[in-house]
This record gives sequence, C-alpha cells and structure tokens, in this order.
Amino acid sequence: MVRVLVPSGALGLNYDAEALQRGIVAKPDIIAIDGGSTDSGPSYLGRGVSKYARASTKLEWAGLMAARAEAGVPLVIGTAGTCGADSAVDWMLDITREIAHEQGTPLKVAVLRSSQDPDRIAQSFEGGEITPLAGAPEITSETIRACSNIVALAGAEQIAAALETGADVIIAGRTTDTAIIAALPLMHDCHAGAAWHGAKIGECGALCATNPQSGVIMIDFDATGFTVTPLADGAHASPHTVSAHMLYENSDPFILYEPGGHLDVTAATYTALDETSVRVEGSAWLPSDRYTVKLEGARPAGARTVVMALLRDPHYVAQASVWADDIVAKCSAKVLQRMDIAAADFNLEIRLMGHSASFGALETRTADPVEIGVIGIITAPTEAHAAEIGKLLNPYLLHHPLTQEEEQPTFAFLFSPPEMHQGVIYEFALNHVLHLTDPMEAFQLEVIDLA
Repeated sequence: MVRVLVPSGALGLNYDAEALQRGIVAKPDIIAIDGGSTDSGPSYLGRGVSKYARASTKLEWAGLMAARAEAGVPLVIGTAGTCGADSAVDWMLDITREIAHEQGTPLKVAVLRSSQDPDRIAQSFEGGEITPLAGAPEITSETIRACSNIVALAGAEQIAAALETGADVIIAGRTTDTAIIAALPLMHDCHAGAAWHGAKIGECGALCATNPQSGVIMIDFDATGFTVTPLADGAHASPHTVSAHMLYENSDPFILYEPGGHLDVTAATYTALDETSVRVEGSAWLPSDRYTVKLEGARPAGARTVVMALLRDPHYVAQASVWADDIVAKCSAKVLQRMDIAAADFNLEIRLMGHSASFGALETRTADPVEIGVIGIITAPTEAHAAEIGKLLNPYLLHHPLTQEEEQPTFAFLFSPPEMHQGVIYEFALNHVLHLTDPMEAFQLEVIDLA
C-alpha cells in the first residue's frame, strides 16, 4: 500500500494545520501538493510569475517542510509558482533555500524543469511532432517563437525520475495535477487505474469532500483500488462527492487523458466504508501507442489600460447600454482622427458591472440595478497607445450626456487618475501535444544539496 497525504488543493490557499498533523501521525509515504494552474489566465505564464503572495507561500511551505521532516518522507510540489515556468521554479527554490536555512535542516532537492525553448518547439512543429487538441488555435512557427514562455506538462514518469534521486523535496515545473499523486503508487505497482483515478479525486484536496475548504485528505492506494479519507473535523467523503469530482475541470465524467494514456472510470464502483471514507475500485488505465505531453504557451497580446467610473443617476442607469455604445462609437472615431493608429490595431469596449458585464447581449436577467460600474477596457499595440486612448476616453466617462438636449452630467471616478495601466497583456497561444520518444526528452532534472 502507498499512502499519499494531500494538504490542500494548491499551495497558497491555506490548509488545516490540525488535520495535517493527523496525516503525519498516520505515517504517509509522501506529501504532495499542487502549486498552480491556468485558471487565472495567461498572464502568469506569459510573465513567468506566481499569482500567490510570497509571504503566504513561504509560510505554508515552511509548515509542509517541517511536516516532511517529522514524517521522514518526500515532499513534492507540482506546477511550482502557479505557471511552472523555469523562473517560477527558481522563485520556489529560493523560498525553499530560505526556509531550509531558517529551520536548520539540510535538504536534498530535486528540481524538475518543464520550460521549452520556443525555437526547439517551432522545429518540432515543422517536423510534424506537434498535434493540436480539440479547439486549438491555428499556429505557425512564428506563433510559437513569439511565446514568452512555453511549458510541457510532466506526467508520472518525470515525477518518478525525480523521486528516484532520493530527494527530500521535489520542486517540479508544470505538471498535470494528477502526476504528483499518481507517481509513487505507480512506482510501487499499485493498480494503475486506481493510481490515476485516486490522483484525480485528490488533486484539489478536500474539494472531493463535504468540507472542501478544509484542504487535507489522505489517499491509500493498493493492488485493487484506492480509499480516500478527508482528515479535517466535519469533513466527510461520500460516493457522491468522490464520483462527482471526475467532472471537475474535465469535460468527460468517465475519461481523463494523461501523458502516456487515459483513465476510464466507466466501471468504477464507489463504496462508503463509514461516514468519512470512500473505497473505489474498477477504474482502468489504457496506455496509448505514443507518449505525448501537453504544451502550454503564452505570448504578448498588446498593452491594456482600464478606466473605471460609476453611474448612479436612474436615468443613466436605465439606459446604460445606449450610453456606453455611444461612447464607444464617438471615442473610437476620435482615436482614429487624432492618433496615428489603425482601427484594426486597437480595441475599446465598455463593460457594465451589475448590468451585463458577464454575458453582454446574452444576459437574461432584467432587474434594474441601483448603480452600475463602468469599466472601459482599452487594448492597443503599446503601453503608450493604450494610455493615450485612455485619456481620450476619460472625458466621456465623466461627462457624456445621452442626448444633445440634456444638461451635461457628471459621473464619479473611483480613483484619480482614473486610468489604470496594466502594461503588457498576454494570451494563450498553444493547446497542443508534443510527441516524445523518451518521457524525459523535454524535461531537465537537477539535484541540489542545501546545507
């Protein structure tokens, strides 16, 4: 049997310290935690930085490093620094070095890097070694070379290689969420379908239980299946909560694709062992003919300035869409008249918060709000262009009347100045897989001794 302790769905989201201690007392074989995802958009990958505060990351990681020392087992983090790019891995390594010094604990650290050289990936694309996934954008070699960061998602094989070094701590770049959990059970010949299925259920910690914010769960893997047990007070797993997690961030409730094959849970059975634990058997792992890893890439997509104002006058609140459309038309015309920029090179839109910011023309709710937040979003080729268009938009959001006959209104800006410059923005550019002859072909493994 292999026992995996998962402290939380992601480092930076906090975890229940008492529940974690219960897990340590239960003698796990490994502690595994995710470090990030693409949930918050392309900017973090584009810039190669973490979305989580360094102070929070360090505090939680220090707690896990202390728990690892007490348990005497490996501690592994996947997708370090939110995006898993080399710069984010180095950031996490620096934090680990600081903590090791403060705790006075010598460490052997394995660093698994997932970043890819855009030129090499472009060559692989030209050589037919890259295949698009469903819904992937059309790409060229130039698209790939324009990416500021490209990462490959490591699977269980790459995590296993890091574990085989005997490292105390493994800091992995971009990985699949499941790989860091599935690797050790697979290395110990546990049931392959159970290894991947249990890893999927445990990827977000206690999200598969009735108290999802508690974080900490234990997963026991063996030759026929797995058992999941949440460890916090008031947290219970049930066949429903466990089986439902296959739908989390997954379009198919029965199939999950991973490097080297796919998981099929069509025949899985879920049995409540008591009020807390659930036993799962019957999952199947089907290896693929070729080993592939998913690629994620982000590239610059211009620069952005945001301008915010508030509408509270009932007359303008009731006709906010008409007012906003008129501003977009008039301000866009002024941009073309007064700036050296083509219509195709900039985008100006106004989102009405509290009205239709999420769905636009598809919005079906019609209740009248008391006030509306107005967000002007300007995207242009450079920061200077975006800032200048923001200044052209400014007077409209402050004083623009619905009709020529009306008195000039005055609306409220939230800040002075109202223009907020986001700088360079990014967009995802890749949703493809890279074919490999060797699972380690696209990854680099380094072992570091921290005195």
